Amino acid sequence: MQAAPVRITAEEMLSDNWYLLKKYSFDLQRRDGSWQAQTREVYDRGNGATILLYNRERRTVLLIRQFRMPTYVNEHSGYLIETAAGLLDNASPEQRIRLEAEEETGYRVGAVEKVYEAFMSPGSVTERIHFFIGEYSPDDRIGDGGGLEEEGEDIEVLELGYQQALDMVRSGEIVDGKTIMLLQYLELRLMPRRLTILVAAPRYSATDDATALARQVASLDDCAARLFEAGHSPVFGQWLGLAADDSSAVDEFQARARHQLQRCDALLRIGGACARADALVAMGEQLGLPVYRSLQDIPRCPPAR
Repeated sequence: MQAAPVRITAEEMLSDNWYLLKKYSFDLQRRDGSWQAQTREVYDRGNGATILLYNRERRTVLLIRQFRMPTYVNEHSGYLIETAAGLLDNASPEQRIRLEAEEETGYRVGAVEKVYEAFMSPGSVTERIHFFIGEYSPDDRIGDGGGLEEEGEDIEVLELGYQQALDMVRSGEIVDGKTIMLLQYLELRLMPRRLTILVAAPRYSATDDATALARQVASLDDCAARLFEAGHSPVFGQWLGLAADDSSAVDEFQARARHQLQRCDALLRIGGACARADALVAMGEQLGLPVYRSLQDIPRCPPAR
């Protein structure tokens, strides 16, 4: 994206006690082409990195709890549950996050994956955070963690169930922005939850051939068993009256279908040609639901431990 049309007219150092607090005066060109004089205070503490360590098999995450003075003076206990993080201090984001994770959690990190970058408080702070995820195992623990006492750190290491951590976000026990973002990323990409999946398939009663009917019923039974085995809950259009004959009123079908789809998490389209099954898929896509074309494409939901 093209840089904003801005002219810095003055720069004043207000504080360099810890990091840099400056006052900027500048002219900003508005969308109508006119220029407007503005003044802002900007806090520069450098860029940082953070990582969420997770164990896919055990469905756990490693977080830390430490005291944060700014939260304390803003009607909070001061003890924040967070992902391991630190300022770059001239290291690369990956180098820094490996060091911080080991320092704060006591776990040596193997492979890490950078998932995105974000400005966390762009109205006043320059910091850009690099977000990482990485897997850990009990064998990776090489120390107690806890941070560096000489830097004022007194960090408690927390190993939480992944679902427990998400529940703590919803209950307000976890209120740190970077931590919430990484937990939600993990939920969406790597720790699939149990899904209610509407199976859109040809109506099995639409044939008078007993052998063909038996094959169709067996195919749907097998589909249901495999979805259950993968940790999900199948719902068949036939159960909900969504595979009615083509003579059914279109408006009635669409109303019923939308009502049921709004209560599902995804669709699975199987079987041969069927106008009503295709219509369900089209409606699901309009609602933003993922549509799977094969059982193999559906992520497994490991059992809770």
